Amino acid sequence: MKEKIIRRLREIEKEHNVRILYACESGSRAWGFPSLDSDFDVRFLYLHSPEWYLSIRKKHDVIEYTVSGRLDISGWDLQKALLLFHKSNPPLMEWLGSPIVYLEEYSVAQQMRVLVSEYYSPIASSYHYLHMARSNYREYLRRRTVWRKKYLYVLRPILAVQWIERGYGVVPTEFEVLVKKLVIDPRLMNAIETLVQAKRDGKELDYGPRIDLLNEFIEQELERFKDYKVKHKKQTAPIEKLDELFISALVEAWGFVQTRAH
Repeated sequence: MKEKIIRRLREIEKEHNVRILYACESGSRAWGFPSLDSDFDVRFLYLHSPEWYLSIRKKHDVIEYTVSGRLDISGWDLQKALLLFHKSNPPLMEWLGSPIVYLEEYSVAQQMRVLVSEYYSPIASSYHYLHMARSNYREYLRRRTVWRKKYLYVLRPILAVQWIERGYGVVPTEFEVLVKKLVIDPRLMNAIETLVQAKRDGKELDYGPRIDLLNEFIEQELERFKDYKVKHKKQTAPIEKLDELFISALVEAWGFVQTRAH
């Protein structure tokens, strides 16, 4: 499948006349709990040629395709990505930390990783993960019969908030890292590991009886976070560094040479 994905990325470069700077897996495969039939959620960052940016017209800054053959693929223009990076966009931070990388032929992604600690906002990330946990819990896990795989989509953001709460820094993409660092109750650990292994093995994880131990943990944490305030100072990182990164990416990918008036 990797060869197919890379081939499709090359086709996208030709179709749109862009350079793909970085491409990775996101979602359940990157988190470490894919099922046998999980889609491949490929996300990428790209650059148009320099001339494309020399216009005051607002242009489309996303390339996306409908799911085809279990391949879900979409990308962001680097300009859009850097603006979101400046706001500490959690999905983008996860892409940069993905354990499954398909393309990384330019230095942009690594430069962004170096800058993550400077632009990472615990506040923005906490509220993102809390919203994700609450919405998935409300929609899927409140009844006696639940969509059991959705436990993982509530547990991961809850553990992400715990990670931030304890001052561990940028939330890791891989679920296993969160579990090993944060879960100390052996019964809870066993319940999570059993669920993850069942999903990986392709066992039926559709609707079934709720898992009381997991519900108790989730509900306890959501209640604890009800009035949660992130105890971190707001920081304002300079956007100028990202301007410089954008220019250097154009130089690297397209040979663009910036001229300045004196």
